Amino acid sequence: MNRCTSLTSALATALCAGLLTASAAHAQAVQRNFPAKALRGTMVVAQPPLVAMDDRPNRFAPGARILDTENRVLRSASLIGQEHVVNYTTDLRGQIHQVWILTAAEAKEKRPGYGTERNFTFESLQPVPAGAAENKRN
Repeated sequence: MNRCTSLTSALATALCAGLLTASAAHAQAVQRNFPAKALRGTMVVAQPPLVAMDDRPNRFAPGARILDTENRVLRSASLIGQEHVVNYTTDLRGQIHQVWILTAAEAKEKRPGYGTERNFTFESLQPVPAGAAENKRN
């Protein structure tokens, strides 16, 4: 009987050590690899499946997946009204197929995206003629 008790305690110790090693490995940051065709954008979910991507109305494709910063699947209804910087892919019809919510480090990386386009220019962004700046000072 002593042999059985010592064997059980040895197995329990080995199991605990294995669990601690696995949890420490899981806690390390995992670098996510995004597809080359993934675009960068700012996503705001209006009313699922409706979404605004870079101020453009769009829709989630049937079966679309949204992954948070730890690659957990989120429901689009839990993100209503929130603005997130994301990488995303579209299907053949232009609907949002897969979305990755980015961490601050991932958001700093350069990636192509549509960006926000406007059909007007603010006065503060227009170039100032050379003579106009001098006339304002006088």
